[in-house]
Parts: sequence; structure tokens; C-alpha cells
Amino acid sequence: MIVVSSPSRAEQLLVDGDIPCPACCGVLRPHGHGRTRTVRGMGAARVTVTPRRARCGDCRATQVLLPTALTSRLADATEVVGNALLAKANGAGCRTIASALGRPESTVRRWLRRARGEHAEWLYQQGVEQAIVFDGELLGRPGKPHKTMLGEALNLLAGAALRFRECLKVTDPIWSLIAILARGRLLAARPIT
Repeated sequence: MIVVSSPSRAEQLLVDGDIPCPACCGVLRPHGHGRTRTVRGMGAARVTVTPRRARCGDCRATQVLLPTALTSRLADATEVVGNALLAKANGAGCRTIASALGRPESTVRRWLRRARGEHAEWLYQQGVEQAIVFDGELLGRPGKPHKTMLGEALNLLAGAALRFRECLKVTDPIWSLIAILARGRLLAARPIT
């Protein structure tokens, strides 16, 4: 899976042969589409996307170009999941978050389990790496520390996303940029128990 902020721009890069294969660095070429997905956005909004598939000419591996609005294998948009994680980092409980987002408690509970422990540390590391790339001062800036690793991770990723937006003069939503910086992995691949 390759996370893309602009499917139309990714399509053009794919046609031009400018996207390298993550497995072997060969050239990815268009290879059909994934299945059309409709996911829940904030409130009653819905997001419908048909992700592009690509295939490497060298190793024959296939990749899905997943728009940042979607999170792999979830029925909810990145913004929804991100807001749940942010609420948790700010001290909200599962029931409160579920109620505010209009989602079942069991769904929110699964998300929160997948964003703790090792994965929260991994997100923090991504935040540190991206802060170094976009503005190293983000690491030394004084301020009230968050109580959790997840809070620290989201804070660094948001700071790096804002700098990313400024440097590249893009207008993408912050959660889309955070999804790029976290390589599409706001949540761990499997629930951590």
C-alpha cells in the first residue's frame, strides 16, 4: 500500500513511470483499480473512492495507491480515526469519544487499543523523524508535555504536518498530511491486546 494525498497527481506520476516500487525500486505502472469503498466521514458525511492499483514491471508486486482520506481496512475516514485518537490523548474515555463521533463503543475501543504501546512509540518516532525534516525546533520547543506517548506523537506529527503544509504550500487537511507522515498507519496493523 502506498499512501497518496492526490489520486489525480498519483495517477499522472504512475502513467509517467515516476513512482518507484517500494519492494525493489523498479517502476510501477497502472494495473487496474481496487474495489470501490464508501467510508464514513465526520458526522453524516460519506467518502467514496476507487483506489488505483499499480504493478512493478521488475518484481511483479502489486500496490494499492490509497488516498489519505482513507485508512486501510477501516470503514471510517482518517479524520474520524484521528479525532478519536486526539480525544483519547486529551483524556477522553471510550464512551465519550464514541458518543461525540456517533460510532459504536466497540469500534472506538478497537481503534484505541491499536494505537497504544509499541504503536504509540512508533508514531512518536515518525513524529520525531518528520520534525527533523521539516523543523527541528519542534523537538526542543517548550510547552506542557502530554500525559501519554500517543499525545506526544500526535503533537509532533501535527507540528510537522503544519510545517509540511507551509514548506510545500499545499492546502491538504491536517489529518491527510498526518496520514502521509505516518505512512498511512495511524493504527497498528493488528489490535494490540
